[in-house]
Order: sequence, then structure tokens, then C-alpha cells
Amino acid sequence: GIVQLGPEDYNDTVNRRSAFPVVADPSDVLLNQAFIRWQPVRQLELIGGRQAINLDNQRWIGSVDWRQNDQTLDAMRAVILPNSQTRVEYIHSWRVNRVFGPDSAQGIWRNSDIHLLRGSAAFPKVGTISAYGFWLDLPAAPTSSSRTLGLRLTGQQAITGNVTLHYAAEFARQRAHGANPTRFSHDYLLIEPGIGVGPVTARVGYERLSGDGNTALQTPLATLHAFNGWTDRFLTTPANGLLDLYADVQWRLGPVLTNAPATLRFQAHDFNATRTAADYGREYGAWLTVPISRQISTSVKLSHYDADTFATDTTKFWLSVDARF
Repeated sequence: GIVQLGPEDYNDTVNRRSAFPVVADPSDVLLNQAFIRWQPVRQLELIGGRQAINLDNQRWIGSVDWRQNDQTLDAMRAVILPNSQTRVEYIHSWRVNRVFGPDSAQGIWRNSDIHLLRGSAAFPKVGTISAYGFWLDLPAAPTSSSRTLGLRLTGQQAITGNVTLHYAAEFARQRAHGANPTRFSHDYLLIEPGIGVGPVTARVGYERLSGDGNTALQTPLATLHAFNGWTDRFLTTPANGLLDLYADVQWRLGPVLTNAPATLRFQAHDFNATRTAADYGREYGAWLTVPISRQISTSVKLSHYDADTFATDTTKFWLSVDARF
């Protein structure tokens, strides 16, 4: 259940207040998840129904739990676990229940034909390697239909007692698929090294989503808020592509009100086009999370986008309280 509190000075995508900025949390009462899980043996799990699905870091497939209404899939899911280090899963979905809710014209993608295949294996001296193939045929959003094949590596290695090396690398190739009326071939590249020293972890990243001036690599089922800045200026990749050079620092501050540690996070992004090298703009953000009790936590987030040649200057501020029982 999502209920509006206070003045409705925002565009929730269904209230026709298009003069205001979008806050995509329309008031509604709906069925978020309902599924059956069956595990006949330890190595096999079958799930059917409406479910939240998060793969890897949610760059391609995620439940967008930042919003009030999770993105879910009506789907059948099969997970094979040959051993504790290996995982293979296949998902077939025919309906995407998006964060906008069923009253929005863009809230449900019906008659979809989605096939998601992913396998991963963990190696102690290397990290976790995952390979994936995503086939999205979306008649409700034909230009977002695509086939994506990729490889991802993540891991961490201890250097000394309190120093840890973190790393992530990923490459994918995306082509048109299904209902998409256009033809294209785009690349995705991520390189993200980092280092942790005690309670502080710092990462720098190079993320490239290519574009050709008419189309660009898209990730329509991702948890997009987690990538390319918290002001959400790049939920859709510009036609000339997107190059995001960024730095991310997370600091575990330690217990404040409870035994659970508070965390402070800073981000900085420099956005450019991949095709023309145009300077889109820069963004800076900070996020503080403080647990109040074992069930309740609060967070404050502030982010500012300084536009150059893309979109407009934008500042966003959030105060949230999360309760779990």
C-alpha cells in the first residue's frame, strides 16, 4: 500500500501534474509478490509466480527496491546448485510489473517474452565469474527489446591485515531482438578497482555504454537508481552513448544508536558521450544511513547534477525511515 502524505506537488506519472518533477511513487494498493517455491532436493529450486528478481549487481535485472513499489516479474524460475561454489539459473517471464503501478500507461509490460540465463562459479584465488544471456522481447516497449550476452568478474583479496583489494570487470554485447524495429550492436564495459583500509572502502570506475547517435545500449529491467548518479539523469542512455568516470567512498562509522554501524558514502561522477566525447555534466552525492534500533533505520541522501550539454541542473534530497518486522 502506497499512500500520499502532504501536498501533491509532484508528478507521480498518473496524477497529470506534468508541470512538476517526477516522483514515481503513485498511491495504490496492489499485489507486490506472490509465488510458490519448491526445493525437492538441495541442488534444485523451482519458483513460480510474481517475484522480485535481482541478478549480480542489478545492472541488468533488478527489483528497483529504492522505489516504494518493487519491480517484479510474473515468471517461472529454475535454479541449479551443483555445489556451494556454482549456480545456474534460467528465468522465463511474460509480464513486467514496473514501479509506476498498474494505473500508469507505462506501469505494466504485458505479453512479454523474456528469457534470462545466468551461470556463476567462485574461485578462491580469482573471484566470482558469471556469464549471462538476456533475451528481452517487449511489445509494450519495442525499442527496449534486445539480446545481451556478457561476462562479469568480481572479487576481493586480502593484502595485509586490514587492507583488501576489491575489483570488478565486465563486458557485454547487445543487439536488437524481437519487437525492436531498429538494428544495432552496442558494447558495455566496466572496470572498477578499489581498496579497503579498515572501515573505509574506496573505488574508482570506468563504465561505458556505447551509442551510435540513433540508438544506445539500454538496461530497461535494471535497478537504474544505483548507477550513473542518484539524480537519475541517465535512466535512459543518450543516443550518443554514456561514459561514466566515477569515484565512490564508503565509510563504516561504527555504532551510533545501536550495535549496527552507521555508514557514510560519497560519490562523484564525470559524464561524457562515447560517440562525440561531448561533456554531459558532473554529479556529486552523499548518503548517510543510521540504524535507530534492530528493526528501524533512517537515511539522508543529497545529490547534485551540474549540467553542461545534457539535461538541466538538478538537486535532490531524500529523508527516509525504514522499518522491518
